[in-house]
Amino acid sequence: MPAGRLTQQDRQQIAVGLADGLAYAEIARRLDRPTSTITREVMRNGGPTAYRADLAHRATERRTQRRRQAAPRGAEAPPQVHGRDAEAVREFEETFTTVMMASGLPKMMARVLVCLYTIDSGSLTASELAQRLQVSPATISKAIAFLDGQNLVRREPGERRRERYFVDDDLWYQAMVASARSNTQLVETARQGAGILGPGTPAAVRLENVARFLDFVGESMTRASEQAREVLYTNTEATSDGTADPSSDRG
Repeated sequence: MPAGRLTQQDRQQIAVGLADGLAYAEIARRLDRPTSTITREVMRNGGPTAYRADLAHRATERRTQRRRQAAPRGAEAPPQVHGRDAEAVREFEETFTTVMMASGLPKMMARVLVCLYTIDSGSLTASELAQRLQVSPATISKAIAFLDGQNLVRREPGERRRERYFVDDDLWYQAMVASARSNTQLVETARQGAGILGPGTPAAVRLENVARFLDFVGESMTRASEQAREVLYTNTEATSDGTADPSSDRG
């Protein structure tokens, strides 16, 4: 695949592909680029319905200029642990944030979640998040409240009465189960409507089909989540004598 950043011609082809209703993967294939590159480019420049090649190109140039101006001349990127490439890490964080946004998370909530997932400790305080993301504490507080309500982070008391915010394996399970349970009220309401509209009528049949679909999906999600947690999160580690012990790193 070609190296380097997207050109203005690349962006014009992306705009044409979007106008033709092509999937990101197909646009990426035609440009010989990773799908994540196209996804990030579109989502950070208005989304699939508002993307404009010329505006996206100018916006990218402005972001690059601001980044250069923010870095003192001769300054080097801060050292990365484990020999990581700082630029590659930054690019990945942008891509991960874009994918989170595409799945429905607001931008700041996605940035906070990505920050927590990509730091080795898996936990930060509000002040640490504000410093890393260069936003106000109030912005972090709002984002954490949203993520906590979605069971995507958990809180624990820290030093000096400062809460720490964590992400761990079990949070995805909790979030999936909560999402499945949220369908229950929709199922009950749809079936109530089917009864009111009259059994066998077109409207009632439509609502009953909605209820059956959501009921099946909800049960399947719950069952699959439980199976996944049992299989994936019951980790084992080989001991020196060739036996295996359960891992205790779930947090």
